[in-house]
Formats: sequence, C-alpha cells, structure tokens
Amino acid sequence: MTADPSPFDPPEGALRATASRGAVATVISQGALMLTQIGSVVILSRLLSPEDFGLVAMCTPVIALLMMLQDFGLLAATVQKKGLKAEEVNFLFWINVALSFSLTILLLAASPLIALFYQEPRVGPLIAALSVTIALNGLGAQHGALLIRRMQYVRLGFIQVSGAVTSLAAAALWGWIHPSPWALFGGALVGTVVPTLGMWIGSRWRPGLPRRIEGWRPLLNFGAGVTGFNFANFFSMNVDKIAIGRAFGGESLGYYDRAFKLVLMPSNSIFNPLARVMVPALSRLQDEPDRYRSAYIRVAGLLLFLLLPMMACAAAFADVVIPLAFGQNWDGSVAIFTALGIAGLVQPLNNVAGWLFLSQGRSRDFFHSGLVHAGFAGVAVLAGLPFGLIGVVVAVAIAEYLKLPAIWALTCRSGPIRLGDMLRGVGPLVAAVHLVMGLLWVIKPYVPGPGFVALVQGGLLAYALTALLISLTASGRETLREGWRLAGERLPLRRRLPADA
Repeated sequence: MTADPSPFDPPEGALRATASRGAVATVISQGALMLTQIGSVVILSRLLSPEDFGLVAMCTPVIALLMMLQDFGLLAATVQKKGLKAEEVNFLFWINVALSFSLTILLLAASPLIALFYQEPRVGPLIAALSVTIALNGLGAQHGALLIRRMQYVRLGFIQVSGAVTSLAAAALWGWIHPSPWALFGGALVGTVVPTLGMWIGSRWRPGLPRRIEGWRPLLNFGAGVTGFNFANFFSMNVDKIAIGRAFGGESLGYYDRAFKLVLMPSNSIFNPLARVMVPALSRLQDEPDRYRSAYIRVAGLLLFLLLPMMACAAAFADVVIPLAFGQNWDGSVAIFTALGIAGLVQPLNNVAGWLFLSQGRSRDFFHSGLVHAGFAGVAVLAGLPFGLIGVVVAVAIAEYLKLPAIWALTCRSGPIRLGDMLRGVGPLVAAVHLVMGLLWVIKPYVPGPGFVALVQGGLLAYALTALLISLTASGRETLREGWRLAGERLPLRRRLPADA
C-alpha cells in the first residue's frame, strides 16, 4: 500500500525528466559556486593572514556541531518521508526553530570557555558573534528542505549562488578596509541572511502556529539516526582541526584548514549538492531495484570520472596549486595538500555511500557508518600527534584508505546495491586514477610552460589517461558512453551535427 500523494511532492509521472533537469541546474549552479569559492580562496588568502584563518577555524568545529544539532535530521525526514502532510511540515519547522535559538543561547554562554580551551582570548568574541548565524539558519532550513523535496533546483541554485556571491563581497570589502578575522564573520553573516530570505521567498510556504501532531515519533526517530551519523561525522571531520589548533596553534591550523578546504572544494561542490537530486529521486525508486541500481551506478561512475582525475592532477601538482590559489606566503600548505589530495582519490566514495542510506531510510546504518568514520579519525589523530603537524596529516590520509572496506561492507549489506556492483561499476576507475597520479608525478618535471599552463596540461593529460585506462573495461566504456550521450543531449552544436551532415 502506497502513501497518499503529498502537496509537497514534485509533479507525478515526470521523475526522470525532473531529476535530469535538476541535475543540470545543480551542475550549473555548482559551477557558479565553485567559481565563487575559487574567488574566495584567491582574494581572501591575499587579504588575510594564515593566523586570521586559523582563529576562525578554531570557531568552525563548534559552529558546525551546533548547526548539525539544530537540524536533528529533520530536514532529511522532510525530503525522504512519503505522503508528507502540511501539519508535519509545520511541526518540523517549529522544532527546528526552537533547537536553533536554544543552541544560539548556549553558545553565547559557552564562548568564554571555548576561548579558555584554546588559550586564545580572541576566539571568545568571534564565536559569540558567529552564534547568531545558527539562529538565522534555523529560520530558513525547513523552507530549503521543501525546495529540495519539490526538486525546484533552479530556484534553489539561484538562492545559493546569491548567498555565496554576497558573502564573498562582504568578506572581501571588510578585509580590504580592515584586515582581520572579523572579515570572515561579516561574510558568514551575509552568507546566512541572504539565503534565508531567499528560501522564504522561493518556497512560498509559511508556517502556522506551533502545535503538536499525531505520528511525530517516526519523524524524530528517523531524524535521530541521521543526527547520530552527523554527530559522528562531525567528530571525524573536526577532531584533526581541534587537535592541531590546541597542540600547534592558530598559524599551523590556518595552513591545515585552507589546504583541507581546498582539497574538499571540488567534492563538496559536486557531490553534496547532487545529493539533493539523487536522494529524493532514489527514494522514489525503492520499489524498483533494477532501476535504482542502474541509476545509482551510472551517476556515481560519471561523477567520479568528473572529479577523480582532477584530484589526481592537483595532488601531483601541489607545489603549483598552492601558490596559484593562496599566494606566495602559504608554502606550509604544500605538503599538507599533497597528502590530503592523495586521500581525496577515495574520499568521494564515502559521499555516494550516504545517498544509499538516506534514500533507503536506513538511518540506523547511516549512524553506524558515522561511528566507523569517527573511530578511524580519532585513532589517526592520536597516532599522528607525536610526529607533529605532518604526522597528523599523513595519519589522516592513511585512515581514509583503511576505513573504506568497512564503510562499503556496511553500505551494501542490504538494499539493491551489492559490493560486487560497486567493484564492477567504479572499481576500475578508482584504480586507474591512482596509476594516473603516479604517472603525473613522474612526468611533471618535463611538462613545459609556467605554473598555470603546466597545471592545465597536467589536468588534460589526467583526463585523457584515465579515459584510456578505463576504456579497457566494460564498466569504463559504459561510463564514457554515458558521458558522451549526456554531452550530446546538452551541447547545441552536437545536436545540430546530424542535420548538417
């Protein structure tokens, strides 16, 4: 028995077309966001010092933790639940707002203690000011989840790009007038206010008075499982930064944090936003396992082909990437970026695993996968600390490889996707990019031209070699054919060629 249609669902009977348009809109908006992020890296790294970034990076783990707790997985419940009702949406909105404002007050009270932990008095006022963004974000989160559920990705993309551009403009202007960590606060504040207003305008949904509803426990139970994963994932993504900031100070953390964010920028710009397309689309294919499997493997293969050769090139050309991105005063980030870039060849596999847990409603397994991430991260940091900053970086990179089998064994123990499907579908691609990275390291001294020209040549070579290697396997050829087919559908010139012939 299927649930009644929800007024918050996208139009019936057009899932493939809606998801396809959503994917295209998401790719375009993420391209704009990536350009904005690159602009942010290039501009702000030249206006502010590593210590400025390090001070804000000390605040970031706490802000990220509370942002995660304010969600409580309820946004994922809004997207995933079948037959979502208006009263449920209203209930979830007010729960989210109550959590957000409570956490804001808590962080204001705790800010002196956080400064004491880091032994850095400048952190206290910064983190107190940043706490305001938690409350503001909570006011628009549910509206954003409704846009995702309705697959209104063009509208959502416009809102996100507007927020990113205005955030960069505010931070750059502040940093130009008065270079300090407060420039980053100004960017964060504007980058929260603008999207929140956009979500309210774009979703066209308005909350009613708060009231309790029947059947609220399953919503909170699902949210609890997602929150459990988010909490464990928070630990795994931030324990390194907390330890580095406490042990080695703000400047070392600044070098690490900027390299870490640069490594994750392509992955976050591609996989996280496309999750907004894939999770609702896959959720509606749960009763059709063959279509579910085909859609997932096809999209995962294409996205990994888009991302991994880029990561292989960046890791091999780290001594070119860092000066181009940050300027000449960031040599301390080169070795860090190299090690994290190598780990970046497998890290995206964990992103696509999350799509399976969420689309299948497996929040408990999702939480358990978060515990695996957290366990490996904690052990890696403890093992690396005695060897200094680089010791932590290398240990974190090694842990990324060691935890991969455990994560995918858990991911594939139920549902339409089996481990063999993943090994056949994307295994050859992952192996190929490691070989390509090694080849780029060998030939890098012979690549002609100045830094940027050499980097472009290295990138083109990385994609060409990867395509050549995966063409030797059936799954690789299928990925290349799918990419060619999509390019043919989206490029006007290719559509005109048969008629012109």
